[in-house]
Amino acid sequence: MAIIITDECINCGACEPECPNNAIYEAGAEWAISDGTGVKGNYTLEDGSVTDADTQHQPVSDEVYYIVPDKCTECQGFHEEPQCAAVCPVDCCVPDPDREETEEQLLERKSNLHL
Repeated sequence: MAIIITDECINCGACEPECPNNAIYEAGAEWAISDGTGVKGNYTLEDGSVTDADTQHQPVSDEVYYIVPDKCTECQGFHEEPQCAAVCPVDCCVPDPDREETEEQLLERKSNLHL
């Protein structure tokens, strides 16, 4: 399952540089699949829609740092545990109970993001 940042976030930013997929963004910032990845051209999002990798998308949150689910791999293939959760001083980076994913799905996402 992807990781989410809860509204207990204090906006310290400790998590952002730790993400190997560049899936973490500051509140209100637009995001793109190509940010910090090797993706170019069209990319199929988890919901089946297709986007250009450079297209800027609306922020997931305007209140706190957020994680783009289509870029989160829970650090599979990079680290033993999600690095955002490891460095968060208020423990607000938690598994999203609405997005259960297998290790295989997360590793496939990793390979799609890092060509």
